[in-house]
Amino acid sequence: MTHGDSERWTHLVTLHSRVEQHLTEVLHRRCALGLREYRTLSHLTDAPEGELRMQELADAVGLDQSSASRLAGRLERAELAERCHCPGDRRGVFLGITKAGRERQAQAQPIYEAALSEALDEAASATDPALATLTRSLRTSA
Repeated sequence: MTHGDSERWTHLVTLHSRVEQHLTEVLHRRCALGLREYRTLSHLTDAPEGELRMQELADAVGLDQSSASRLAGRLERAELAERCHCPGDRRGVFLGITKAGRERQAQAQPIYEAALSEALDEAASATDPALATLTRSLRTSA
């Protein structure tokens, strides 16, 4: 790794932290949802039949198995998701989204997207030129 790689990585981590903090605050305040809960509901909404194996879910949201299980428990208590067993393999546990979970995700999605745009707009106009350049680059690539 070169010194330039280290600097770029530091800027990327800084950008990520700022955006995640903004998203967390907005979702909590306006939707009573944590960021991981929102992302989990989004993954479940997009999944075939509205369900994912717990391991797939853990990988999708960047959690270990134990943390994913606790997250699933919170969503179950809020009646936004439910665990179910695979009919052909009782050891296979899935998390499926409920009707209430779909409704909550649909309500939160435009708020999430607006908050993401706000956070990236702020970063693109940051006083740190490297952070502003990185943000603009991310938004124009792809």
